Amino acid sequence: MADRGTLREQLVLYGVMMKKTFTGKDLIALGFSEGKILGLALEIASVHFSGMDKGQIMPVFKKVKTYPESFLDDPVMAPLATAMIEAASIPKDDTIPLRASADAYRVFGEQFIEPGALQQMDLAMRLPVTVAGALMPDAHQGYGLPIGGVLAVKNAVIPYGVGVDIGCRMALSIYDIPEDHFFQKRATYKRELMTSTQFGAGQGFKGSDRAYHQVLDRPEFKSTRLLRDLHDKAFTQLGSSGGGNHFVEWGIIDFDQPDDALGVPAGRYLALLTHSGSRGLGATIAGHYTRLAKDQCKLPKEAINLAWLDLDSELGQEYWMAMNLAGDYASACHEVIHRKLTKAIGGQVLARVENHHNFAWKEMVGGEEVIVHRKGATPAAEGVMGIIPGSMTAPGFLVRGKGEASSINSASHGAGRQMSRTQAIKNVKKADLRALLQEKGVTLIGGGLDEAPMAYKDIHQVMGAQQELVDVVAKFVPKMVRMADDGSRED
Repeated sequence: MADRGTLREQLVLYGVMMKKTFTGKDLIALGFSEGKILGLALEIASVHFSGMDKGQIMPVFKKVKTYPESFLDDPVMAPLATAMIEAASIPKDDTIPLRASADAYRVFGEQFIEPGALQQMDLAMRLPVTVAGALMPDAHQGYGLPIGGVLAVKNAVIPYGVGVDIGCRMALSIYDIPEDHFFQKRATYKRELMTSTQFGAGQGFKGSDRAYHQVLDRPEFKSTRLLRDLHDKAFTQLGSSGGGNHFVEWGIIDFDQPDDALGVPAGRYLALLTHSGSRGLGATIAGHYTRLAKDQCKLPKEAINLAWLDLDSELGQEYWMAMNLAGDYASACHEVIHRKLTKAIGGQVLARVENHHNFAWKEMVGGEEVIVHRKGATPAAEGVMGIIPGSMTAPGFLVRGKGEASSINSASHGAGRQMSRTQAIKNVKKADLRALLQEKGVTLIGGGLDEAPMAYKDIHQVMGAQQELVDVVAKFVPKMVRMADDGSRED
């Protein structure tokens, strides 16, 4: 951004433009410091939020300041979020040429996918290491590889093809508790949900409240200085959940017919569904190795976020080890949450299903071993179980994969966004959200307008677009949802 003068001059300029309702002083009060980022924030405020009341604007920038990773795919806030978390400079020399055109790949539900996601996938298919790709029907524009993108490459791993929240996953516990018990004891379930969970960037547990899991004893934590330094944070955040679209929720799961493989008879049961990832551990690993990948792998400016690490290199092996550790840590976080809440309600678990995304796997494609990245895509090999959620008011689905080769054994990981976070904050009214929650009988604890159901695609259309990828085993309907507080004021 061009030099706009001193901070004082900036404050005067933007104070006039925004009728003195929102100024740089407000950003400084939120923790923004003078410099490029403050100027960028002021410019965004002036262009996109002009005329809005300060009370509406402050929570938006507070959330970007607190959870910048949640806005990396936001058309308005992405430049600000990127500037805040990305320190790597863009290489000047295009030393690794891209292919002249994208290889062919399968797109599921193309009519539901924005052009930006298709353009990002086209770019990924031009990488010289790319072998195959696919785009899921919940896809939308992301950072590097689009969310909903599946990419198979030769002997390399792309940190931003995996994503910032390494090993983010869904975990479902189905209890031998009938749905009536939940409705009769709703206050009890709410109390236990509040007691047993923590949400948000930097949040965790202290002292005797910290949980233990054997993942903390893994030798990988002593293998590099980065992982050694992250061990205490991992201990503190074990069993907590992030911001953005992460949640812990009670709901009712409906099996129209018995599932012999799971051992669940037909019926309607109480279930616990969680969505979260590897917390600060994974985010720090992602940022560290992305910077190293960009230094090592010189790509054209438009493809820099697809920089990879060769798996024959020491750095590639380091990242692979750290990525797998972060994935196991994410699984441990879910295990702790489910263990706490199962103990609290005293139910017997009939079945538990877990699947992850934002990860890379060694798999066979076209007769050769490749690295398959699923950034916001669910593994769906033949017989593999998965959970595809809708929104805080829309149903989710327990599914079994069909092993469709053209999708690289993958399916969507949710409904997918149809409205960016900034668009949702600006366009969705709290009254409308409250009315929808009441209509669907859903209790929301925390959450924000950026996660309103209106911001998401129709899950039924998304499921319809992937019938050749998965079979639906059961339907899950959320009834009590906890998410990170967005910090906004009630009307």
